[in-house]
Amino acid sequence: MALVGANVGVAKLLAEALPIPLIACLRCLLACAVLWPLARAWEGRVRPGRGALANLALQAVFGTALYNAGVLAGLRLTSALEGGLVLATLPAVVALGSALWLRERLRPRQWAAVALAAGGMALMTLARLGGPGGTGGGHALGNLLVFGGVLGEAAYVLLAKRLGTALPVVTASFWMQALSALVLLPFALPGIGAVAALGEPRLAGLLVFHSLTASVLCLLLWYAGLRRVPAGVAGMFTMFLPAAAAATAVLALGEAATPFHALGFGLMGASLLLATWRGRGRG
Repeated sequence: MALVGANVGVAKLLAEALPIPLIACLRCLLACAVLWPLARAWEGRVRPGRGALANLALQAVFGTALYNAGVLAGLRLTSALEGGLVLATLPAVVALGSALWLRERLRPRQWAAVALAAGGMALMTLARLGGPGGTGGGHALGNLLVFGGVLGEAAYVLLAKRLGTALPVVTASFWMQALSALVLLPFALPGIGAVAALGEPRLAGLLVFHSLTASVLCLLLWYAGLRRVPAGVAGMFTMFLPAAAAATAVLALGEAATPFHALGFGLMGASLLLATWRGRGRG
């Protein structure tokens, strides 16, 4: 989740230079080129069943197409810092989804963690919208588009949890990226001429980094983690996403931060500890 968050700043730079569907499609194709030999070497020939394939196709639509469309389009209209703050709603959306859809029982401690995360989001949003020490208003449409990406990512998290151990980790990651490329290809082809911009080493390097981290390493870590914790608890770890996004925006893109952001991140950190702490005995 920290790597996904750091990629928000990278995605903003890419979205300023290339068509959004082309970025997402090339990212998936590059990921497939890496994941295919890894899957064959580590897990052998594994073909997903019809049910697993359908689940992966839905993950591709929600977790790749919708998430990338929402976040990349939104980042053209708002700052990376503000977009990262909107992404802070993801833990609450995942937790509520795991309770309502997967029927996982959330402890009162986890509901309190969601409330703390929401408080952190509110504080940081206040900072961006011109509260004491704030840095000015943001673009409502851009933030709304990023939140649409949040809904897609939350659906992806829950679908990945539902897939469970039906497929080995690397094989599941490969098929998800392959199906994502198929979903995105019709939208990417009209802008294929823009691929010439990748002749610039800096832009090509950003795309390769974006693909290998967001579409390979992050997927492998996320699938492996989801097999060890409930979806509601996994959702709390998504708070690293907005934290890393904001840190990248401040340190790499030079966007302004305020004490409100620091306080908000403090609340989010407390939320993470509260959600994942296991007490003695019953836990």
